[in-house]
Amino acid sequence: MNQTPYYLIDRAKLAKNMAVMDELRAASGVKTLLALKCFATWGVFDQMSQHMDGTTSSSLYELRLGREKFGKETHAYSVGWSDHEIEEAVSYADKIIFNSISQLERFDNASAHIERGLRLNPRFSTSGFDLADPARPFSRLGEWDKTKIETVMGRISGFMIHYNCENGDFDLFDRQLARIEEEFGDLLHRLKWVSLGGGIHFTGEGYPVQKLAARLKAFQEKFGVQVYLEPGEAAITQCASLEVTVLDVLNNGKDLAIVDSSVEAHMLDLLIYRISGKIETEGDHPYMVCGKSCLAGDVYGEFNFAQPLQIGDRLSIADAAGYTMVKKNWFNGVKMPSIVIKELDGSETVVREFGYADYRDSLG
Repeated sequence: MNQTPYYLIDRAKLAKNMAVMDELRAASGVKTLLALKCFATWGVFDQMSQHMDGTTSSSLYELRLGREKFGKETHAYSVGWSDHEIEEAVSYADKIIFNSISQLERFDNASAHIERGLRLNPRFSTSGFDLADPARPFSRLGEWDKTKIETVMGRISGFMIHYNCENGDFDLFDRQLARIEEEFGDLLHRLKWVSLGGGIHFTGEGYPVQKLAARLKAFQEKFGVQVYLEPGEAAITQCASLEVTVLDVLNNGKDLAIVDSSVEAHMLDLLIYRISGKIETEGDHPYMVCGKSCLAGDVYGEFNFAQPLQIGDRLSIADAAGYTMVKKNWFNGVKMPSIVIKELDGSETVVREFGYADYRDSLG
């Protein structure tokens, strides 16, 4: 049995998401690019690349990783490219997407030999959380003024429009896409491709995949464009867990269980968005499951267990792929979880372990 803590990626569960990916691509004609900002654990890219069309990035390093480890089509996006990055970036990219007209003009000559896009901000989104809302007031994410965009239409072949955030509501997607069609349709007709970004939860239970496919196909036909989607969570939802061990059990008004992991270091999004982890359990014994760092709020959540927890018990924190491994850190010097893949035959392969040298060398 592997030493905890470790992230466990299940290829069989991943295959279920990839089957939905294939269904959507076949029915709609859209292309799908893995959003590396969400999931970049390249040990399973061999499986994912059979069902997706490439990757999209948010930085030079993500871009390079996508080119080297995933292959296929590679989109380069960054909120801000630096002078020293641009030559390398265009050497990896099939398409480069600029966040602003200023960046497009600044790197006009350097990028002229590949396809270029511009991020369009429609000034609305499905996000209910200000921290993640790309259309929040004073947002720096993309251009919205049609008059300004008109001046550079001759230099670009596509738009990237990222405005969905964990959106499992097809009707809301339909209405908002219709609004984009109405407000920007005259520009869309002049493009070769449009990326509608990520955040569409089409691999979720009960999502009407065929309705989404028909809607996207109609959009492509109406404007004569190739549509790209940039799934992150949708690609890997429910396919991984964080495996931990109970180190101590105590009571301070509530029964507490301390595990050999840290929310702050290993599942940071739970703290950022103030949400609970997921442990598939039920029973009559409530425990607050806590991390081992010194942060007072290092808590995975409160759960009910069938039996009282004991030191040495193993727990699985579910849905631990998206925005976890890409955000893990060395806070408190807590040992970073290994990365383990559960193969289709049920065997487990340890693909990466982290030790003291990794901690030391990250700091000097």
